[in-house]
Amino acid sequence: MSIFNRFVKDESGATAIEYALIAALMAAAIITALGTFSTDLASAFGKIGTTLTTKTK
Repeated sequence: MSIFNRFVKDESGATAIEYALIAALMAAAIITALGTFSTDLASAFGKIGTTLTTKTK
């Protein structure tokens, strides 16, 4: 019976699952933010590239 009691009281797996859920939520938030701003980022990098190309010629 002591093996069963130790198994029931062991919380190390729950902690790992909590960290995995937090990491998944953070990844989803980052992906959503990048998707939202992708057009703005592409435009900004396009302008930077054009400026660098123009200035180096």
